Amino acid sequence: MGEVRLIEVSKRFALRVGGAAQTVQALDRVSFEVEDGEIVSLIGPSGCGKTTALRIAMGLESATAGRVLVDGVEVKGCGYDRGMVFQQAELLPWLTALENVKFGLEMKGVRGAALEERAMQCLELVGLKDSRHRRPYQLSGGMQQRVGIARALAIDPKVLLMDEPFGALDAQTREGLQGELLDLHRRTRKTVLFVTHDLDEAVLVADRVVVMREGRVEEVLTVPLPRPRDDLATVRGRTEFAETRYRIWRALHALPATAH
Repeated sequence: MGEVRLIEVSKRFALRVGGAAQTVQALDRVSFEVEDGEIVSLIGPSGCGKTTALRIAMGLESATAGRVLVDGVEVKGCGYDRGMVFQQAELLPWLTALENVKFGLEMKGVRGAALEERAMQCLELVGLKDSRHRRPYQLSGGMQQRVGIARALAIDPKVLLMDEPFGALDAQTREGLQGELLDLHRRTRKTVLFVTHDLDEAVLVADRVVVMREGRVEEVLTVPLPRPRDDLATVRGRTEFAETRYRIWRALHALPATAH
């Protein structure tokens, strides 16, 4: 199982600007859930709180109020039931691709033949078995992100949390990794919470889309596109894709449902 629930989650940051203390409300009573095996996209403008929500779900930040539950257990910090993929791969530059994937497993206490076998399985899952001995500087940006995904998958988390993982990549590489993510999901059935600022990406990968504005959930939309979505070019051409994309755009701009 890998169900995630955010229940009335709020987050305030205390800042000091010009010597004066100020409070910023990053999240305001945010509630939504990600069902087991589902991909949910979290989308909104910069500063809307989507990354903060993801970091709280991972346990990297604590909520000011509210709760996050994973399979009914409240999140109190980081745990091996969740794996995170960042916008930048954040690989250790002195380690090879294989050693980077092993790192999380070693922290979990895996040793010996099981360590090597699991790391290799995950690199093979993302298509990088032949690049296992390369260091990060020898890998393209897309390959680095695939190592980051393999590292997150290696600990066999219930939930994969992804913070704009393809945002810094060129369009062609990005589309290729979107397809690879969908293929990985088909094979692993991991629960995924996927933060993005890209409308097309939100619709392409997700079962549902949570639209955020100013620290609040504006709307939750179901994506009526069947799976598997093997041919993303064909998916983009479907009427359901265009209609869902427009509904998200409308929600982001806080337009009424009857707007045209």
